[in-house]
Amino acid sequence: MVDAAWDIDRLVEIAGEDGYKITKNLVTHFHPDHLGGDLMGHSITGAVELAAKTGAKTYIQKLELPYVHRVCGLSESDTVGVDPGDATDIGRVRVTFLHTPGHTPGSQCFLVGNTCISGDTLFIGSCGRVDLPGSDAEDMYRSLTQTLAALPDETILLPGHNYADRPRSTIGDEKRTNMMMRFKNMKDFLALMSPLRV
Repeated sequence: MVDAAWDIDRLVEIAGEDGYKITKNLVTHFHPDHLGGDLMGHSITGAVELAAKTGAKTYIQKLELPYVHRVCGLSESDTVGVDPGDATDIGRVRVTFLHTPGHTPGSQCFLVGNTCISGDTLFIGSCGRVDLPGSDAEDMYRSLTQTLAALPDETILLPGHNYADRPRSTIGDEKRTNMMMRFKNMKDFLALMSPLRV
C-alpha cells in the first residue's frame, strides 16, 4: 500500500479479492492524510489499523520517524526507517526511495520501474505546500529541479492528490508545463513560494 490512511477495511478487502497479502505500507510523509492520525478534529487510524489487521510494516524516511508516534501512535516495531536510495522488494517489484524534502523534512517519492509516486512533492501542474511547520521552500526547489527533474522524461508521474483534470502525467510533461519545475534559479522560486523571505 502507499499512504494507507483511509478506509483500511476496504483496502484489505480489495487486496484479498485480488489475491494479495499486504505486507508493506510505503508512506510519503507524516501528515495525517497520508499516515493516519488526527485530521481537523477527526481521528483516522491509517497505518496503525493496517499494522494491526495485516502486520504490515510502515516504511518511512528516517527524518519523519520522530513525528510518527506523535501523529498516529504507530509503534517503533511497526516502522522501518529508510535512507535516500534504499530499496525494498514487493514480490518481484523493486521500489526505490527518493528523498524529496520540502513539503516536510523527510518527504519521499517512490520509483517503481518507470513510474514515480510523488506524494505531496510534485503534483500535476503544481507542487506541495511549503508554508507548513517543517516545510522548506529551498529544499522543495532542489527536490523538484535536481532530484525529480533528473528522472527520464518518460517517467510516469502519480501524485498523492488528484488536483488536475487527469490522474497522471510524465516528468517530461511537468518539466515543460509545470511552472514549479521551470524556475531557472532558486531566488525566483523563493520569491513566489515564500515572498516574505526574499
